[in-house]
Amino acid sequence: MLNFVRSILLGTALGLAAPAMAQTAPAKLPDTDPALWVVKDSDTTVYLFGTFHALDGKTDWFNDEVKAAFDRSSKVYFEIVKPENPAEMAPLVQKYWMATDGKPLTSKLSEKGKKDLAAALASVGGTTAMVEPMKPFAASMVLAALGMQKVGKTGEQGAEAVITAAAKSSSKPVDQLETMEFQMQLFDKLPEAEQIKMLEHTAATFGDMEQTFAKMTKAWNNGDAEGLAAMMNEMETQSPAMHQLMLTGRNATWAKWIEERMKTPGTVFVAVGAGHLAGKNSVQDYLAKSGIKTARVKY
Repeated sequence: MLNFVRSILLGTALGLAAPAMAQTAPAKLPDTDPALWVVKDSDTTVYLFGTFHALDGKTDWFNDEVKAAFDRSSKVYFEIVKPENPAEMAPLVQKYWMATDGKPLTSKLSEKGKKDLAAALASVGGTTAMVEPMKPFAASMVLAALGMQKVGKTGEQGAEAVITAAAKSSSKPVDQLETMEFQMQLFDKLPEAEQIKMLEHTAATFGDMEQTFAKMTKAWNNGDAEGLAAMMNEMETQSPAMHQLMLTGRNATWAKWIEERMKTPGTVFVAVGAGHLAGKNSVQDYLAKSGIKTARVKY
């Protein structure tokens, strides 16, 4: 598999992994400008903001046009709205994360995969026992979340968390395009061989996570949609099935939702993972196929 898969995994995994300590932010944060698009007609405006699910709180991105677009909007939409009480997720975790074939996870891995997984978990103070009852995709999610915590990036400081807090403080309603169960079902639909490939890759490259996400967050902070598109192209090349299931298909669905939403007057702010708004078959591409134009908001 490939490195960008990790950012997709984080959308769900960071809501379920053990909480991490928040980083202490400096008094003055460097300004960054992640990409923002807008779809408009005579009486409707839909802002499209590409998020990064886990951040370190060391940049000031929720300002300028992003903040202005948020302020103009009467409602915010996310991919999912995670429940405030993590206990509500327990039934879904049991249903979708836990293997039902009675086989331990490591029995499905190659010898190298077993060693890489054990080493990766040991580097963050864990053991394979914590993921042994899980399906391979679930173990990948846990490993990705633990790795992000290791390098100081947490969901607590991710874009969705910041925007959610702002919506709450301003009494702005929030809604979701999908549900947590739907996202878990997507991963669960992946053939087991594909799940194993994903887990073994994540374990084998665990030590490179800091460098990988430094590259990704730099592109996000700079609004480098082309850089993110290159990562999308890599994903499509290496795993067409993953690309179709996790990105292309959902992008088409969201574009249809936006097309319908344009029939209702008002201004809304739609925040989804940045990968969905970059590269071929992005949300913008599907909107264009329906004759709907998107424009990049200039800072």
